[in-house]
Amino acid sequence: TIVLNDPKKRNALSLEMLKSLQNDIRHEADSKDLKVIIISAEGPVFSSGHDLKELTEERGRDYHTEVFQTCSEVMMLIRNHPVPVIAMVNGLATAAGCQLVASCDIAVASDKSSFATPGVNIGLFCSTPGVALGRAVPRKVALEMLFTGEPISAQEAVLHGLLSKVVPEEQLEEETMKIAKKIASVSRPVLSLGKAAFYKQMSQDLRAAYSLTSQVMVDNLALQDGQEGIKAFIQKRKPTWSQ
Repeated sequence: TIVLNDPKKRNALSLEMLKSLQNDIRHEADSKDLKVIIISAEGPVFSSGHDLKELTEERGRDYHTEVFQTCSEVMMLIRNHPVPVIAMVNGLATAAGCQLVASCDIAVASDKSSFATPGVNIGLFCSTPGVALGRAVPRKVALEMLFTGEPISAQEAVLHGLLSKVVPEEQLEEETMKIAKKIASVSRPVLSLGKAAFYKQMSQDLRAAYSLTSQVMVDNLALQDGQEGIKAFIQKRKPTWSQ
């Protein structure tokens, strides 16, 4: 579990926070025992997005470039990470905070959570959050959020595909852990292969997607765990995974 822990600043994604998040996610990738990552937060706000004090003209263009490049790298790191990443959201997620939720593979939220890309209201359009948001929800929903900055409820967010599931606040951790434990019970090499293939085929046309995933299925069968799982099923026993 990685916890955003700066509630006094509404868990703003400052450059320091982004680099810390980047280091934690990278570090965990090297752990062969790791099966799943949960990103959660302390306090009533999951994340308010970028620290606006870092985006004033005094900081300069080079600093601003580093902030947005680092943020984009974190989001792509989640997408390209070998294990599934779950966002556990309890509260408000705005701008880059909403982007973080949209970038995770699975997102579970409490029913008191809400989501917004309000940058337009302060003269800074949420262009980078729009990348993740526009790939998670229908275009017209994303554009309404981006053009108006108005928040959507957790119930609306799950309806539009930004979230996987909405639960009462008191059940949030239990429900998230249930998903995480189920993921942790299966083979990491198989998960990693499947996650990478899923995202790759999503950007392809139907024929190319089937061509790619057909080969991935063959590669999956060649894995030790691919054969172990099939043998265990035939022999009516529980599989013993390599990782």
